[in-house]
Amino acid sequence: MSNLKILSWNINGIRAALNKGFLKWLAEEKPDILCLQETKAHLDQLDTKLLEVEGYYTFWEYPERKGYSGVALFSREKPLAINTNFGENKIDTEGRVIIATYPQFTLMNIYFPNGKQNNERLKYKMDFYDVFLSFADMLKEQGGKIIVCGDVNTAHEEIDLARPKENSRVSGFLPEERAWIDKLISHGFIDIFRKFNDKPNQYTWWAMKSGARERNVGWRIDYFFISDNLDSNITNAFLMPEVTGSDHCPIGITARID
Repeated sequence: MSNLKILSWNINGIRAALNKGFLKWLAEEKPDILCLQETKAHLDQLDTKLLEVEGYYTFWEYPERKGYSGVALFSREKPLAINTNFGENKIDTEGRVIIATYPQFTLMNIYFPNGKQNNERLKYKMDFYDVFLSFADMLKEQGGKIIVCGDVNTAHEEIDLARPKENSRVSGFLPEERAWIDKLISHGFIDIFRKFNDKPNQYTWWAMKSGARERNVGWRIDYFFISDNLDSNITNAFLMPEVTGSDHCPIGITARID
């Protein structure tokens, strides 16, 4: 690998996306690596066209419960290793993690939990955050170069959602969730999009009602975080709001990594 394009997308159902032109989009974009979240499918529910994509190795992780959660990785280069858990039984049951080890870096594709349902789910979300960060810290302490991408399900700052005041008591913009992103950054991880774009009105998710997307009333809850030892390798970070097919849009980075 040298010049890399990595994309991440909460697809909100890979089977639905397949019917909306997903494979055509993939063939046009030609990412070196594509990370998907919320695939909502077991292997026995997937069309062969998704399992055998020309030019890509594909990896899928999913929970026991069908039609829920799930992540996938499409990679031109075969990773050295694939891991699908953090080693913590209490949070490793929902098919939210694919960790791919490459010679030059470790890529963590993660669908972080949503805490809006109730206090129990908010606690699960915060526990998941903490276990993830401990795992990422361990990799970093071992000298690893780390790329984290996925749906984090939290907007960090007021600039990251259209209506911060109205949502200040809603999971996804709670003080404790935002403080955790502060903590992640303080541990040496960079919200790389904000290095390249400090403008407002940059969102990755829009509610599927009341024309929210058309009016750009959204949230930026999908991220690439990179360990600070990779900072100089990242050449761009961007959002792709023009791409439809999900209530989220794809996001991406380009990098020079030898």
